[in-house]
Amino acid sequence: MSKIIIPDGYVSPLSLKETQIAIKKVKDFFQAQLTAELNLHRVTAPLFVEPESGLNDNLNGVERPVAFGVKEQGDKEVEVVHSLAKWKRMALGRYGFNVGEGLYTDMNAIRRDEDTDNIHSIYVDQWDWECIIEKSARTEETLKKYVKSVYAALRVTEKYIANSYDYVQCILPEEIHFITTQELEDRWPNLTPSQREYEAAKEYGAIFLMKIGDLLKSGEKHDGRAPDYDDWQLNGDIIVYYPVDDISLELSSMGIRVDEDSLKSQLEKSGCTDRASLPFQRAILEKKLPYTIGGGIGQSRICMFFLRKCHIGEVQCSFWPEEDVKYASEKGVVIL
Repeated sequence: MSKIIIPDGYVSPLSLKETQIAIKKVKDFFQAQLTAELNLHRVTAPLFVEPESGLNDNLNGVERPVAFGVKEQGDKEVEVVHSLAKWKRMALGRYGFNVGEGLYTDMNAIRRDEDTDNIHSIYVDQWDWECIIEKSARTEETLKKYVKSVYAALRVTEKYIANSYDYVQCILPEEIHFITTQELEDRWPNLTPSQREYEAAKEYGAIFLMKIGDLLKSGEKHDGRAPDYDDWQLNGDIIVYYPVDDISLELSSMGIRVDEDSLKSQLEKSGCTDRASLPFQRAILEKKLPYTIGGGIGQSRICMFFLRKCHIGEVQCSFWPEEDVKYASEKGVVIL
């Protein structure tokens, strides 16, 4: 039985060819807005890294990376990245970027353990960005400033697409609402974390959900975060209400990165202090890397949102369960 939902009466307003053209319009315009807002320079980035480098994103700690052996190097194993959250910070120092400057790149990943649905795929494509800040700027005020800049780029892009396609109406509110995971739990203690996100997103239209990764008063986590890139007190997700599917839709995850103190604390809380000996984590503890803020913005997610598609497979080529493809086809929806 298919797990996806095709809303009653949903019809894609664009053909396959028109959709591909529209995807490029969205990506080209948004990239220009984002780089202007955050002073970013485009760089190339790796598709795979050495496990022993400590550079791969461990996500929730249970997802298995795709790995393979390199023949000419004696079958030395490398892993396809889960994200470039750690690599970007190292690259900023290596490339000689200064405070106030940043980089961005295309990040492509394979999440083999993902449960697919209308908005989740085993293929992940996003823009990963990172900026250097002063250590004294590791504050909630700085985080909110960058969130507002990313949100401004999203709003301008929505207006551009609405001007390009008559069927698109602007739905993003003028301001994004800041709220913490604890505030969500306090308000809706009997709901699941995803249900709380839905209620908040529907009420405010767009939220930045702050402080993800640490334990709440209930003793549970709102969601998992790797302990060695985001500071759990200075991170969050941009989540919007998406009426096409009647869901809350995360468009971006971002945060101020760990310093030597928060890294040590979070490794201890996560029971993985052994990571402190890896090259990347050791460099943070020894204060050899710049202090940064950064995040990822889902490319297919924003294309889905701005083009008002009901399934991410309408804007992304991936690998889907046969029953989902068949069900979508029966409803007149083509997932690629």
